[in-house]
Amino acid sequence: MRHMPKINYREDAVNTANPYAIYTRKLVVNGSEVLTDPEGYILNMEEWSEDFARALAEQEKLVLTDEHWDVIHFIREYYDEHQVQAQVRDMIRHFRAAWGPERGTNHHLHDLFPMGGPQKQGNRLAGMRKTKGEH
Repeated sequence: MRHMPKINYREDAVNTANPYAIYTRKLVVNGSEVLTDPEGYILNMEEWSEDFARALAEQEKLVLTDEHWDVIHFIREYYDEHQVQAQVRDMIRHFRAAWGPERGTNHHLHDLFPMGGPQKQGNRLAGMRKTKGEH
């Protein structure tokens, strides 16, 4: 039997980036519970850790490679520097320079993150909040 995340209804969803969320989920990370919205976006970005990314990746059936970690760290560093989430074109520009023209492509980034590409799955794993207008 597959373990389903514990669901907490609206009272824990007050601070979610998704105003339509009616409940939150709890992801267990090293014995502690970290709240996410229903799609897995972390509610408190300060609670992010590499272990959070590993636990969420396991839940999403994604095996993290060095390339995944490169993208996750890029997303976090970009946010720390600019206080805004990186757009895919910024990621492509960066990874084309870092990995070369064969792998530094939109297609390759979406292959790495099959559940919504780097803007959705990558941001979730990097502990970013859901972007406005995202659906």
